[in-house]
Amino acid sequence: MLIKNGLLFLLEEKAFVKKDILIENGKISKIADEILGDNFIDCQGKYITPGLIDSHSHLGLSGDAMGWEGADFNEASDSITPEVRAIDGINPNDPTIKEALQGGVTTVCTGPGSLNVLGGQAAIISLNGNIVDKMVINPHAGMKCAFGENTKRNIPNLKNRPVTRMGTASLLRKTLTEARNYQRRKIDALEKNEIFDINFKLEPLLPVLNREIPLKAHAHKSEDICTAIRIAKEFNLKLTLDHCTEGHLIADYLREQGYPAIIGPSFGAKTKIELKEKSFKTVNALYKAGVKIAIMTDHYVIPQHALNLCAAMAMKAGLPEFEALKAITVNPAEILNIDSRKGSLKEGLDGDIVIWSNHPLLLESQVEKVYIEGKEII
Repeated sequence: MLIKNGLLFLLEEKAFVKKDILIENGKISKIADEILGDNFIDCQGKYITPGLIDSHSHLGLSGDAMGWEGADFNEASDSITPEVRAIDGINPNDPTIKEALQGGVTTVCTGPGSLNVLGGQAAIISLNGNIVDKMVINPHAGMKCAFGENTKRNIPNLKNRPVTRMGTASLLRKTLTEARNYQRRKIDALEKNEIFDINFKLEPLLPVLNREIPLKAHAHKSEDICTAIRIAKEFNLKLTLDHCTEGHLIADYLREQGYPAIIGPSFGAKTKIELKEKSFKTVNALYKAGVKIAIMTDHYVIPQHALNLCAAMAMKAGLPEFEALKAITVNPAEILNIDSRKGSLKEGLDGDIVIWSNHPLLLESQVEKVYIEGKEII
């Protein structure tokens, strides 16, 4: 597939540049000023970006217009559920997935919500197909944990429910300590060639302890953000700061600590105390401080197809245009460790391409075509 005369969003140029782009065998094979070919798509005056990426969503787990029957993002039987997996709850036929594609979104990290102290395993999926197993890029992309108001809500019959922020942190530490002790026993048994019984609840935490996947920490208030960092340092864990609503209050500290921030949802009402500092200005404040940033919708809180509009609102609040586009393309790809495949228009990467009628951060811009790995989806 040859696309000619489009304005390509190129990281090296830090701008939209008129180029041709060739996709072969699902990959971007060439980008040049002119690529010869008889059959091509003429994109004169059109804007072309990589497929947009949301690094924090509940897409496919929060059934559209289904109420409790489609609410599959919080396993409310226990506060500690690291064993549950997003891929076992995703509905690939949910209509919001098609709507996401119509908004230029081609990849999301979707997973459990924030009711639980440990909520389970998030998955990165490509929005192409109707079989989850064929859509999955990484079924174990991160382990959801949560701090703040949500974990201390009075949920009937919820086991191990903490009632304070201290209790939340203590329960997380307790579980991580149990997992570390379990890991040592397992290693010892394997070295001695002894029978070892797998603990279904603790086994999924071993990739976290081994720094293979991060804790995805739901944290809005600055003190909760600091607690997440404190625990991550105690156990030497990878960490992403998801929501990071009050991150602008401690921006310099976050730069020093070096963890990425996945910011949002920044649009809508301040529905609880821990959202009182919610603002699109947070993104720019953290960018200026030197923190790696990505913008999220937290779908269903903000509809998945509005990801580009969230970036536009951040730009309106001061974030440079180039950085706003990076925050929904290459930055989330890097945070999710899929930047060798997704997030940029570069030779060798997947042919995830979105053709826009106008600049993608303009409200009136329409998505005209979407390709995933060179296949036309819309």
